[in-house]
Amino acid sequence: MAMNTTYHALVLNFHQPEGNLEELLGYQPWDTEQILYAMERMPRTLLPYQDQARVHLSLSGTLLQTLSDPGFQERVYGIVDCGSLLWQLQNNRIFNILGTGYYHPVLPLIPETDRIEHLQRWKNIAEHLFWRTQFEGFWPPEMSFSMELIPLIKQMGYQYVLVDSSNVEPLDSMSWQELRYRPHIARYEDHEIIVVVRDRELSDAQESGMDFGWFSNEVYQRTKDCNFAPLVTTCTDGDNGGWFRNTTEGSNFWTGFYTELLDSAKDNVHAIQPTFIHDYINKYGAQGEVRVDTAAWNTGWHNGKGFVQWTGSQPQKDALERVKEVSADLVDARQNISQDTPHSKHDKLEQAMHHLLKAETSCNFYWGEAWVDRCHKDLNQAIQAIQQIKNI
Repeated sequence: MAMNTTYHALVLNFHQPEGNLEELLGYQPWDTEQILYAMERMPRTLLPYQDQARVHLSLSGTLLQTLSDPGFQERVYGIVDCGSLLWQLQNNRIFNILGTGYYHPVLPLIPETDRIEHLQRWKNIAEHLFWRTQFEGFWPPEMSFSMELIPLIKQMGYQYVLVDSSNVEPLDSMSWQELRYRPHIARYEDHEIIVVVRDRELSDAQESGMDFGWFSNEVYQRTKDCNFAPLVTTCTDGDNGGWFRNTTEGSNFWTGFYTELLDSAKDNVHAIQPTFIHDYINKYGAQGEVRVDTAAWNTGWHNGKGFVQWTGSQPQKDALERVKEVSADLVDARQNISQDTPHSKHDKLEQAMHHLLKAETSCNFYWGEAWVDRCHKDLNQAIQAIQQIKNI
């Protein structure tokens, strides 16, 4: 029997809250430099490998906003040329840009009316910066998914969504390998979408540091019984931790692991072959139906179930409750706004929406109670703008 090719989909998530890189540059410049170097290292390392390298990138709207800001570009010009970086990320032979939410919210935790705003605003900036209107895949921030998101993700034009292996349950009969290493269909009411499964254990290894020999053997052991061409998907942050930030040649993900995988793929057709997910789907399709639990990916402290990382304490719960109240107030305020409404009202509405969406940033809840006050600060400004709408 001919040996199946094993395909590898590499997915990296990049997010910075609004203003965070600018702030770090002031008092912890090395942190900002390492983050920028982690991004700039990608095109620099991969340019010689255009025929082999295939990397999916999720870049939050607030990160794209910072990278494309002329003031920020000028401040860091001696470190990284951000304009050049954004131009290099347009190289669609190497990079595939995934859709996401502008302010990086945990989507199932925020009001339904705000979700479309995050997705549409991300599309607006991404279409402008990457010169395209089509983005095949969707990266839910923090891999936070619930089945009720399917209609919205489809409405925004996405072909597939990434989900975590610990949160997927088969509805059709399938083996462990089939569940993990094949795309599937998930349905919600009359809507369906393709789901692509992240291998949690291999992703954990990718995050902490691994060598190609180990990875190759581990992938072989996991897929050797597959009677189909397996798609092994690994997803992590791309700029957090020493493995991605290390600037020493041979001691980071790109020069200590991925180039070896690319050399192997180049020299041996039977080796693990990098692929874009949409190319794999176009060739092999999606098999079987699954249900995805309402949950996120694993963080350093929690397994993602119940969103405990973002909802574990009373102050976190209170802030999320207040988000819902302010969102409902804003929905009411919008009811009375039409094309004939004075510009000043439209401006205040945009101001209120900006602060509400920013308040929903996952980082405001991720760090326990350390950043919850940032959520309240933006909610206060949103409330103030809503009040001014009513008074105009």
